[in-house]
Order: sequence, then structure tokens, then C-alpha cells
Amino acid sequence: MISRIDLRGDALPEGPALRDLLPRADFDVAAALEKVRPICEAVHHRGDAALIDFAEQFDGVRLDQIRVPAAALTRALDELDPAVRAALEESIRRARLVHREQRRATHTTQVVPGGSVTEKWMPVERVGLYAPGGRSVYPSSVVMNVVPAQEAGVESIALASPAQAEFGGLPHPTILAACALLGVDEVYAAGGATAVAMFAYGTESCAPANMVTGPGNIWVAAAKRYFTGRIGIDAEAGPTEIAILADATADPVHVASDLISQAEHDPLAAAVLVTDSVELADAVEKELVPQVEATRHVEDRIRPALAGRQSAIVLVDGLDEGLRVVDAYGAEHLEIQTADAAAVAERVKNAGAIFVGPWAPVSLGDYAAGSNHVLPTGGCACHSSGLSVQSFLRGIHIVDYTRDALAEVAHHVVTLAEAEDLPAHGAAIKARFDWKVPEGK
Repeated sequence: MISRIDLRGDALPEGPALRDLLPRADFDVAAALEKVRPICEAVHHRGDAALIDFAEQFDGVRLDQIRVPAAALTRALDELDPAVRAALEESIRRARLVHREQRRATHTTQVVPGGSVTEKWMPVERVGLYAPGGRSVYPSSVVMNVVPAQEAGVESIALASPAQAEFGGLPHPTILAACALLGVDEVYAAGGATAVAMFAYGTESCAPANMVTGPGNIWVAAAKRYFTGRIGIDAEAGPTEIAILADATADPVHVASDLISQAEHDPLAAAVLVTDSVELADAVEKELVPQVEATRHVEDRIRPALAGRQSAIVLVDGLDEGLRVVDAYGAEHLEIQTADAAAVAERVKNAGAIFVGPWAPVSLGDYAAGSNHVLPTGGCACHSSGLSVQSFLRGIHIVDYTRDALAEVAHHVVTLAEAEDLPAHGAAIKARFDWKVPEGK
């Protein structure tokens, strides 16, 4: 059901050589880019009409309009299962607690008397958020995108999710209810690359956005790459992934269930166990069989995900080697199920989010830990962070110098300008003074 990679014995290689030994899904954004290009340009030139045509082509429903009526949002919330509403409200409450603490304050540094630099943080003016709607419905992704944008102070927030033929061309009602709970009333029935293009270019119904965030499939990732430079993006999200660093103290029932929980997302989802315990590896393999048989989405998602080249049990000699492996892998979600898990977690360098011990599974982070579940995939945790309030903020430096403060450093500015063969830079300084090089300078 799941393969093994034995990295015991010989010393582990460094850097790219180690990364190349680890399982990873095939995810060719460059190839997908050429397919989304004409779709994006059709939206550019035909606006709402193109979105309506693509909804019919891809989602099997002919829309009258792209924007979701306010009445549909109200109705979705009114008809929402009370238990689901309570769970979403608690998820929102916890996410606000965490993300509110991420706000950044304006700070002024007095560089010299009369010379200061202030860094102020300004939110992006308008963002387009995306909630997928393919194999599953993700109201949790609505929460994870909207809350940090709101806590950052973004004034204009729009959200898109694919049209659903089952619901008369509207996005899934649970998506709409989550929007209503969060106070987002600008919602569009648009999916995949078409939604990203709508936010990037704008249409008759939707004003263009400065930034687009949210998870999605390869077509969403390709569209984000296509528009990089025109709009800000959070990341080119790839298939979801879990890595579990575990030793002989881990419960194989927990480990197996957590691997399966990620595998049920998608046949390309990655489930990786890194362990120095052959006994645990054997027990997990044995435990996977009955747990897989007892759940849903087995043949179309879980079994191909676990059997795919992106998933494996990786055997290592010890904890130190295991840490090197998970740092090289840079997992979206990393669980630590070892003795003294908190201390081990402190040693991890690369991960989108770290889940410590047996009582903090990834599923908790997906919904109600308070953390954000929009995280870097495909090893990007080595250089990128998950979605946060900071994703929606821009730092602006305000430089304020008096005449005397400029005069004190002017000769250095002129010297550096001339060293770079940019004499006009120096002349801009000299023009402000009866230029004389200060004595001793």
C-alpha cells in the first residue's frame, strides 16, 4: 500500500542530493501554464461572458450572472446545520485570536539627530480570495483566507468558488454560509484559472484585485504564476502533504490515521513517515489496511495517494538523521510523534506548520487550532511561510531628514554615488548645499 525508502547505513547526502532521494508528487506548473494562458486572456478580453462560458464548459452549468446575490448568502446561513455553524464560529474565533496577535505596529528609528526612518504597515487595498470546490467543499479555507485579511485591515475583500450545478450555479452553500458568517458579501461563482484571471484583470462585475490568495489545483497554481508581477500571490500551492517524524514511542494507530487523513484530499497528496523504528514502520503498514478499508474515498484518492511515488515510509538510523530528512523535505504539515516531542520540534528548521505530540494532529490545524492551514507545499517551506496577517501587509519606509542631518552624511552619499558611476545621484545632494567637502572627511 505504501513504499519504503531505506536511508540507514551510509551517511546521508547533503542538500539537493538528499532532497532528490525523498518522495514528491509530479506537479508540472510550467506545462499547465500554457493551457491556462488562453483561458486567462479570454477573461481579459471577454470579461463576464468568458466566465459564464467557462463555467458551462468546466462546471456543467450555465450562469445568468457571476456575482452571488446577497439573498443567496443569507439563505445559506439561515439553512446551515446548527452544528456546522457552531464549529465554523469556533474556528473563526480561534483564528482571530491567533491572527490578531500578528498585527505589526508602526516603528520609528532615530538614525541620527534630525534623521529618522519610520516603517509603517499598510494593508493591501483589495484582495481576491479563492476557496476550492472540486472533490471536497472547503469552508475552512474561507476562514483561513478571510480572517488574516480582515485582521490586516484589508478594506475590500472578494471571494470566488466554483459554480456547482447541484446548487443552481451557486458555489456550495456551506462556502456561502461561511462568507456570511465572516461578513464577506462580495462572492463570485468562478473556479480555477478563471477566478484568478477575474481578480487579476477585473470584469464588468468584479473590480480587479491587488492580490490573490487561497489554495487550489494545478490550474490555480499556473494562473497565479501567469499573473505574477501584475498581482501579488500567496504561493503556487501544490498537492497537500504530511510528514511524520516518529520513534518507537509513537502509536501506530495515530500515525496511520494521520497519514490517511492527508491522503483523502487528493490522489496526488503526499503521506510520508520518517522513523528510526522498523517495528513502528511494520505496525503502521499493518494498521493502514483496516483503517483504509473502513473509510471513504478509498479508490479515487486514498489508495492511489498512499501508493504513489509521493508517499513512503523513510527509514533512518536515528533522530538526528530523521531531523535532517524532514528539514530537507520541508513539509507543509510536519507532525512530531517522538519522546520529548516539544524539544524535537524546537530543532526543526523547515516546515509550514509543526504539530507537537500525539494530541496535535494535522486535522486540528485544518479546522480549529487557531493556526492557518494555507501553507507552503513542495518543499517551499525552506524559504516561504504560510498565510498570515503579514501576507496582506506592505511595509513602507518614511525617510525624514533635516538639513543638518543630510549635511552630516552628504559626503558619504556623494562618494558612493561616484563609486557606482552615478554622478547625478551625487549632484542631487550637492545641489542642496554650497558644496564643500567637510574638513577631515
